[in-house]
Amino acid sequence: MSSAVSRPPAANSQDALTYFEGLLKYETDCWDVHHALTNHKQDFVLLDVRSEALFKQGHIDGAVNLPQPRLNESSISHYPEGTLFVVYCAGPHCNGTEKAAIRLAKLGRPVKKMIGGITGWIDEGFQLING
Repeated sequence: MSSAVSRPPAANSQDALTYFEGLLKYETDCWDVHHALTNHKQDFVLLDVRSEALFKQGHIDGAVNLPQPRLNESSISHYPEGTLFVVYCAGPHCNGTEKAAIRLAKLGRPVKKMIGGITGWIDEGFQLING
């Protein structure tokens, strides 16, 4: 007797390793971002790609607000080439991070998504700042 979980067989170990290592090239999580911020190891620009109004209601300390529709070559030109951008939006129900990541990738910029967004940040017990 098999379950819906085990009915499709799991990938072999090498395929699983390739897949999961590959994911980390595209995404990071709230804990890793929080650790970098609180331990002065921030080697990326944290972009909040939500609207200015939502940013003012609460955002991650150290984040820069750049709503994804305004993300273009001009709006990021002051960042050196090779700067890693980590993008976040409202949470898993929002695709603003994907839209922002696509824009950044088309501009030739390194980018990762912070999975969970604001929802994940709050769920982990981390604080937001206002303003």
